[in-house]
Amino acid sequence: METMSDPAAELATELATKVLATARAMNASGINRGSAGNVSARCEDGFIITPTGMAYDDCKSADMVRVGADGTPTGRRKPSSEWRFHRDIYAARPEAGAVVHTHSPFATALACQNQGVPAFHYMVARFGGTDVRCAAYATFGTQELSDAVISALEGRCACLMAHHGMVVFGRDADHALALAVELETLCEQYWRVLQLGAPKLLSAAEMTRVIARFATYGQQGGQPG
Repeated sequence: METMSDPAAELATELATKVLATARAMNASGINRGSAGNVSARCEDGFIITPTGMAYDDCKSADMVRVGADGTPTGRRKPSSEWRFHRDIYAARPEAGAVVHTHSPFATALACQNQGVPAFHYMVARFGGTDVRCAAYATFGTQELSDAVISALEGRCACLMAHHGMVVFGRDADHALALAVELETLCEQYWRVLQLGAPKLLSAAEMTRVIARFATYGQQGGQPG
């Protein structure tokens, strides 16, 4: 007898597979190590997120955890301890399809000094504004941390997290990971600029122009290149 497929279940399995693949790619890229960071992707009525405290190379897609919009997890594993800011990002930002959080070296170094990334380079505008803010410190896994992250993300798709790392969201997992790699690159460049002295920043007027040009970034025929 032929069994009927469950489209919702198939989509959830695909998303779980993608979340795990993205977590592994995050580590392979060098922007995260071990099980420190986490990845999630939006699904119907919630999101799918990496489990807490498990090495991604040892995980299977079935180890990814589905968390409802109300924060209720389902599955055989416990969700990442940082599930709260993933949940709150999806609630606050309807354009967010996936979230990547890492403890990448240069972003974390700046964050441990409570420093964001100012307009030292035009690519800062890639993240939505004239700077990348650093969220106020709060204990990991708490609602206080989530509230700080949501505040720092206002008008942005990325922020640093004081004494912690970075968080980025994108339209899907591939986009979020690409943005995380770009942000770590900018953080490294800014760290190197700081070794030369006080950074020289672009003007607010120029950043406004750059932000407008980024509105078509990545679209065929758009600008900039």
